[in-house]
Amino acid sequence: MARLFAPAVVLSLTLSLPVWAEQSVKNPLTESETWQDLQYDVVGDAQIGEADALLTLDAPYRAHDAATVPIVLKQLDPDAQITAATVVIDENPAPVAGVFSFSPAMGELDFEMRVRVNQYSNIRVIAETPDGLHMTGRFVKASGGCSAPASKDPEVALASMGKMKLRSFGEAAQISTPRREAQIMIRHPNYSGLQRDQVTQLFIPAHFIDHIEVWQGEELLFTMDGGISISENPAFRFAYNDNGTTMFTVKATDTEGNSFETDLPKSASS
Repeated sequence: MARLFAPAVVLSLTLSLPVWAEQSVKNPLTESETWQDLQYDVVGDAQIGEADALLTLDAPYRAHDAATVPIVLKQLDPDAQITAATVVIDENPAPVAGVFSFSPAMGELDFEMRVRVNQYSNIRVIAETPDGLHMTGRFVKASGGCSAPASKDPEVALASMGKMKLRSFGEAAQISTPRREAQIMIRHPNYSGLQRDQVTQLFIPAHFIDHIEVWQGEELLFTMDGGISISENPAFRFAYNDNGTTMFTVKATDTEGNSFETDLPKSASS
C-alpha cells in the first residue's frame, strides 16, 4: 500500500529543496515559437541535447530589475568538459547575449553574470562539449531591460569608461589544485541603442563592450563576445583553478574601437 505524506512533511520537504531545485519547478523553459525561428541562426543544423545532467542555469522567476537580471551557470557533471557556452534571451531585440569560451583552468564551471531582459522570455544556455551541444534554461518575467535608462549621466559614464576592479573571494575546498572565486567588474555604459537621453529624449547610439579576455598570467581563463543584452558595467563572477600567478590581466574592446587592458592583483578582496 502506498504511503501518504502528511501535509507538514510535504511542506518540510518543499522547504528543504535547494534554491536551484525550487527554481526548476517555478520557471523551466517554455515552448517558444521565437526559439524555433532563432535556432538555425544560433546553431545551424547542429543537434542539441538536454543539459539536465550537465549543468544548470539559474535565474529569478520574476526579476527585481529587468536591466540587471542575474544568471548563474553551474556545472553538475564534474567529469564533463564544457568548452563554450552561448547565452540566448529569446525575446530580446538581439537575442544572443554572449558567446563564451572556457579553458580547462576554469575547472567545473561556476559562472555568474547580469543581463538585460526586454520582455517575458526564456533565457537559455547552449553548452558545447566534446560530444556535442546541450541546452537548458529558465523562463523569466521581466520587461523593459533593454530600454531602461542608464544609471549615470552620459558624460560621467564615458569619463570612467574602461576602469576595472577585482574582488577575490578566497579559496574553496579542493584536494589538489587551489580553487578560488573572483569577480571582474568593468566600467562601461553598454548602451543598447534603445535608451533615451533623459535630457534631450533622443536615442543614445548603441555602444557596448563586444569582446573580453580574462587571463591569469599567461593562461587564458575565458573569453566573451557580447552584445546589447549584457548589463551596464559588465560584471562576471567565476570560479577557477589558481595556477599560482599573482595577477589577472583583463583585455576588452568596444564597438567604438576602444581597447582597455588592466592588470589586477589577485590579492584584491571583497
